Amino acid sequence: MTPPTSAATPASGVHKLWGGRFAGGPAVEMDALNRSIGTDIRLWPHDIRLSKAWALALWNAGVLTLDESEAISKGLDAVAERFAAGESPIATDEDVHTMIDRLLHDAAGSVASKLHTGRSRNDQVATATRLWTMSACGALDDAVRLLQEVLLARATEMADALMPAYTHLQRAQPVSAAHWLLSHFWALDRDRQRLAQAQRAASVLPLGSGAIAGSAFPVSRVLLKESLGFHAVSPNSIDAVGDRDFIADLLYTVTMIGVHVSRIAEDGIVYGSSEFGFLKFGDKFSTGSSMMPQKRNPDALEIARGFPARALGDLVSLVGTLKGLPSGYNKDLQDDKRALFDAVDTVLLVLPAVAGTFAELRFDRARMRAAVTAGMMATDLADYLVRKGATFRESHGAVGSLVRQAEEAGVELDALPVEAFAKAHALFGADARDALGAAASVAHREVEGGTGPNAIAEQLEKARAAVMPRAEPPGNAIEIR
Repeated sequence: MTPPTSAATPASGVHKLWGGRFAGGPAVEMDALNRSIGTDIRLWPHDIRLSKAWALALWNAGVLTLDESEAISKGLDAVAERFAAGESPIATDEDVHTMIDRLLHDAAGSVASKLHTGRSRNDQVATATRLWTMSACGALDDAVRLLQEVLLARATEMADALMPAYTHLQRAQPVSAAHWLLSHFWALDRDRQRLAQAQRAASVLPLGSGAIAGSAFPVSRVLLKESLGFHAVSPNSIDAVGDRDFIADLLYTVTMIGVHVSRIAEDGIVYGSSEFGFLKFGDKFSTGSSMMPQKRNPDALEIARGFPARALGDLVSLVGTLKGLPSGYNKDLQDDKRALFDAVDTVLLVLPAVAGTFAELRFDRARMRAAVTAGMMATDLADYLVRKGATFRESHGAVGSLVRQAEEAGVELDALPVEAFAKAHALFGADARDALGAAASVAHREVEGGTGPNAIAEQLEKARAAVMPRAEPPGNAIEIR
């Protein structure tokens, strides 16, 4: 008598995790549409890790004997070795979970059929994706921190260099070059705070939720949480299998990283142009022209500038999918990993390239300082009158008239005759021109967060303290690539 076959090992020899209630197999077109292993195969380390934890939980619940649990665990180790050696999926592996289950049957035999007791691919994939996301947050934090360290190093060496700061891309006031570099540092610091929040949002265990109603076996979800490095257990099984908010959180964070890196890149591109000439690009992170031998193109920065549009597309794609779903798991969620992997993979290429670009930049201090002209100290001239007792509105009008005269004469403010100052306001004295010095302007701005020398020194100290590992790494973190 022929023994009965299971969904795991059907008579056809095709390995599936389902199919007993179907008289025939799916159409070729359905297989092509449904097959996700090309995307989700990279979840294998996390799926194996959670499966080992599940085997232990099943033993703890009395579902498996200790020998069975250990046999499954050893079998999963053997499967991991095959993946690490470059094992490729076969045509019938519709996803990574099916492939792991097939290989586990090869390694451990029939006991492998007991591993799926009490769990579903729904809570399985949600758990594996959360583990991957937790690791991704750690990798992203490292990459952002590397860029911060480069900006901090360059800011430290440029603390005494003066340059124009711009509003509306018009010269505004002089600042320390360190102040400009650190403005980007602190934007990235906010991104690292968001990464820590995204990692914590991902660190909620769905395993044990089953398909939708929870596991029918008394597995310890607290044991699972601790062994897998999660900080909390999901409170509702319906929500747990359908929740992808944590991916949206990370995609938003990646998008904001992209926005901030784009602004760093845009500053670098503009300041490195011939018209500005504040920066000179190095050889390692720039390219040449196929036609014009003289060209040096900041391609790394331009690619970085384009990245946030792609990241935003991934975010919108996911949120657009989520907004129309009924509760519980739906197959639409299979596409969540495409958006997640694309955004994380790309930003992990962009961040080191921007860090490398800024590490090898050469700053033209003389060109930066020459761009600081007396007209940029117009506010300091108004402040001079305020210190003499005038109101700021009164001072603003008086200095505005001097600016107009200088423009009409085609000269800088400090080239106007003493008589022009005296005529503009009675409180202007012989020392009025001293207020038009760039160093004096910067020295007055010692307020916390300002560009004065002492304020810059304090800011650099805060930045050094901020460049520390922040995102909490999950226990036994696994390389995400």
